[in-house]
Amino acid sequence: MNIKINTVKLAFLSLFLWVVSAGSTQASSSVLPADTTRRAPGIVTAQGPYRPTRTLKNDILHTKLAVRFDWLRQHVLGSAVITFKPYFYPQNTLVLDAKGFDIQRIYQLDTLVRFDSLANKTTREPIRDSLEYTYDRRQLTIRLRRAYTRKETLHVQIDYIAKPNELPRGEPDDHPDDKGLYFINADGLDEGKPRQIWTQGETESNSAWFPTVDSPNEKFLQDIYITVDTTYKTLSNGLMVASVGNGDGTRTDHWKQTLPHAPYLVMLAVGDFAVAKDLMPNGLELSYYVEPKYAQDAKAIFGRTPEMIGFFSNIFGMDFPWEKYAQIAVRDFVAGAMENTTATVHEESIQADSRALVDGNSDGVIAHELAHHWFGDLVTCEEWGQLPLNESFANYAEYLWMEYYTGTDEADWQHLQEMKQYFGEADQKQVPMIRYFYKDRENMFDSHSYAKGGRIMHMLRRYVGDEAFFLSLQTYLKEHRFGTAEINDLRLAFEKVTGEDLNWFFDQWFMKPGHPILKVEQQYSSANQKVSLKVSQLQDTLATTVYRLPLKVDVWVDSVKTRYDVVLNKAKQTLEFPARHRPDLVIFDAETQLLGTVDHEKSRPEYVFQFYKADKFLSRYDALTHLEGKLIDSTIRHLMMTAMVDPFWKIRQVAVSNFADYDGLEFVDVERLVQSRARIDPNSQVRTEAILTLASFGDNSNDPLFREALNDTSYLVVSVALDAYLIGKPGDAAEIAERFENSPNDAIVAAVGNYYAGLATPERYEWFLQKMETMNPSDRYNFLQVFGKYLIKSPSDVQRRSIPILESLARNNPAYFVRFGAYQVLGLLTDIQGVASIRKDIRSNERDPKLKEMYSQFGEL
Repeated sequence: MNIKINTVKLAFLSLFLWVVSAGSTQASSSVLPADTTRRAPGIVTAQGPYRPTRTLKNDILHTKLAVRFDWLRQHVLGSAVITFKPYFYPQNTLVLDAKGFDIQRIYQLDTLVRFDSLANKTTREPIRDSLEYTYDRRQLTIRLRRAYTRKETLHVQIDYIAKPNELPRGEPDDHPDDKGLYFINADGLDEGKPRQIWTQGETESNSAWFPTVDSPNEKFLQDIYITVDTTYKTLSNGLMVASVGNGDGTRTDHWKQTLPHAPYLVMLAVGDFAVAKDLMPNGLELSYYVEPKYAQDAKAIFGRTPEMIGFFSNIFGMDFPWEKYAQIAVRDFVAGAMENTTATVHEESIQADSRALVDGNSDGVIAHELAHHWFGDLVTCEEWGQLPLNESFANYAEYLWMEYYTGTDEADWQHLQEMKQYFGEADQKQVPMIRYFYKDRENMFDSHSYAKGGRIMHMLRRYVGDEAFFLSLQTYLKEHRFGTAEINDLRLAFEKVTGEDLNWFFDQWFMKPGHPILKVEQQYSSANQKVSLKVSQLQDTLATTVYRLPLKVDVWVDSVKTRYDVVLNKAKQTLEFPARHRPDLVIFDAETQLLGTVDHEKSRPEYVFQFYKADKFLSRYDALTHLEGKLIDSTIRHLMMTAMVDPFWKIRQVAVSNFADYDGLEFVDVERLVQSRARIDPNSQVRTEAILTLASFGDNSNDPLFREALNDTSYLVVSVALDAYLIGKPGDAAEIAERFENSPNDAIVAAVGNYYAGLATPERYEWFLQKMETMNPSDRYNFLQVFGKYLIKSPSDVQRRSIPILESLARNNPAYFVRFGAYQVLGLLTDIQGVASIRKDIRSNERDPKLKEMYSQFGEL
């Protein structure tokens, strides 16, 4: 599953900064995203009860589901036939997870075999025996006819009504927003929003719509019969083997999965979708389900999937192991995406027209969910405390795909973002990667399991080498395919391939919290002709460990590089290297692979040398960022000007941004270079940065380049150019705003909204509401900031009209960050009587733990 931490973090931070700039009395400390929210003073460490792998008394072999839907009541009308056998010991009961059901009937299905001596033939008659059961609204205990052994296979049928919106709450391990199956716009009253049904089972929510043993160490085959109106399409796991009209305006689709998988990966989706298809050379069918208006863009969005499958099949040493692969975009999804077997669900924002894709695609999340079909779906973590076995691999698969498809520099840039994400969380939370003790399994979905795990995979790859790394992965997959695993299984696979005991690596990185914090003090002795590095491990070695760190060190003398292999294994350690002269530069961790912080002080000339001579993007980027703000130095100014034409876009972007607000020497040459980047740079991020930099050059709002950029192929470039152009209120501002106010791109609409907010004309109120209504959750969140700016300057009657709209969003919007954004905008209106009490009531009735914690961090509870 992909949880999109960065997007949410930036959105929350941007709202905070805007509220501060607006002078709101509601401003508070910076807000962090869901999985990195600040807690009590001190760093959170491992806590909670011991969480063993679930004991399986019965093994489910097959689940046959027949479901139809009551849209009005938002109920699932279901019938499940569970085929199972005792796992090892004889059993006279079957215990199933079934949350909030109305149980109608339970039968044990059997076959009576008769021999007709007169006809000389055997006949078989089905038997349906009613069974006794007890049910506490969470677990269903069925009493079987007798005790059965592991050599006997049984069939039990359960007819039920599932009520996912009416689940019993407040139970241990309950998450108030997890309900397994979601009706979207069920009554059809939300104009412009499609009616959909979709499921989300991870971690243990699928038992809210069908009875099962809802645990990742259970695996079964399945058949699902979905009855819907003929106007809808359906999607589920496996292949559709039949689709039959029922003569009453409904149709029943039969989806069959012939390979075993875990209960949390079972899915279905219902709605009006356009479907585009691809075909792999081996006959594997790929399909992409999108809303009809994106039908022409489906292959532009997902079209690299065939190449991804070929790439991952090759490096994982195993063809894609499932019957088909589908991807579907749904409304109001509760995660970034989910890797249901053969049918990944994406949130709606993955849908983009071809022009929007100029500014970036969703290859990262597509690769992440696809890789799960090997790591997670094929081989599944046996308990949620072992989640990094699923998520670390999927996270690292993003790096592998970028490295292959767009190059190592791009992959390393994303690598750096992942490291920063983990470090942001580690400031307040340091727990082992593998957790046997925890309070809430949902807390496993954090930057440890994802970002830190992916970086650990990268270090392991660098340590054992590419050939051994990928052969070890292949060994792990083949030995545990269609089964489950724990961390020791992965370690043993690497040891089997390399012949090396790797317990030290797995122990320090997977079983211990924290990361190395290194201080490197460099000295040169001309008498001994040696350069020494005194390295101190400054992390709390009692809470974590003294790390064993195999690293490479580059020493440059007379512009010649020599690379050395070193191993750190002490809290304080001195490394010495020969050097005839004082080194031009020493790069510690020359492969830039270490998950840790390194404080290695360098001079300005050393950073300049590093930028020009280092062969790794991260080293060059590090030099560039250390030289920021020093443009008065002609050497650094020329370095930044050189960097503006670097082959890699991120280097160019950072260099351009360094000249924001610049008015120093060689200004004309600098401005000419920035203008060039704005006009001809092949990367829209760089063009955008160049326009922002040009806009910072004093009263430059009449620069014709801004008007010229309104025709750029990039929505992003147009949006910032529009902001820069309209801020000067030129004579044609109203005409330009009207030209773009109905753009299909929400960033451009927000730029127009920013202009309208400055005018604060009451006539624009309905325009703001109309635009906000049709936006996806992330864009709606951002647009709420602009709407708030508009409201601050609006007359009191307009402010009062907005209160019910904002209150409804803050209470009811499916996206918790949209609820938070609306709540914050309400905070700008607390001078109006009643708003403060509305906000208090919103806080007290909020159920989402993430948002409740955010309110507490703002001092709002």
